[in-house]
Amino acid sequence: MDSDHSEAVRQVFRNQLPRKNDFYSYKPPPEQPPPAAGASVCLQLKSGTHLCRVCGCSAPKICSRCHQAHYCSKEHQTLDWKWHRQTCSPAGDVSDVIPDHSFLFPEYEIVIETEDEVPAEQEEEEEEEGEHVDSVGEASLSSLPSIPGDASEEDLESMAKHETREDEIFQRFKAKIALEPEQILRYGRGAAPLWISGENVPREEDVPNCPCGAKRIFEFQVMPQLLNLLKADSLGRSVDWGVLGIFTCVDSCALGAGYVEEFVWKQDVTDTA
Repeated sequence: MDSDHSEAVRQVFRNQLPRKNDFYSYKPPPEQPPPAAGASVCLQLKSGTHLCRVCGCSAPKICSRCHQAHYCSKEHQTLDWKWHRQTCSPAGDVSDVIPDHSFLFPEYEIVIETEDEVPAEQEEEEEEEGEHVDSVGEASLSSLPSIPGDASEEDLESMAKHETREDEIFQRFKAKIALEPEQILRYGRGAAPLWISGENVPREEDVPNCPCGAKRIFEFQVMPQLLNLLKADSLGRSVDWGVLGIFTCVDSCALGAGYVEEFVWKQDVTDTA
């Protein structure tokens, strides 16, 4: 990707495990609501790996005083000290109650459901509306008098058709997500992405092959609604996107070190006309 695409989103990584592995239980977790903020959580994986009390990532660092609280970095240990010092003791048990760190993204349960198909009647109505917009646009252009200056009638007609096409794509995007307004991910390995604009759509040659030599195909996309749920506007630096398209190895090749970098294509809302 060029610098415009990679400014806010640089990398995406693939990691895959068989159902039977050293890290997670073979059986799925019980269907119950996730723990509320401040609830007790498990901070150690089955493999023995400890997790950071602040963010839940792998925690190689440990509190030098109690040797029980684990952290991913010195920065997170510093942030947690205000709460941890209340229970930090070499002789006592460190509480597994995680404080509500306001700088973290809020946590949600992701519900996975199959998308309902748009009724055929609705698709026909949308197509007819699009044809109507085209005919109105063409009629309006043909009735315009010749305008002196740089813009010729052919230029104006081309611009109008482009804007009409962009409007159709954006309206189709809105109609699709209207079925599930809170949708944050769309998964469809090998399917066609739902783009928000006709601009900045990757061509086949824009998506590099996997290091193993196999092609990459579309697997899922991240929707703009996620920005609202994560309260991204409160961050110090702006994070924004229209669609994040994730392309992964068609062969799901062996991972080697555990993680393989895949390809993300960022399409902005500002790409629209």
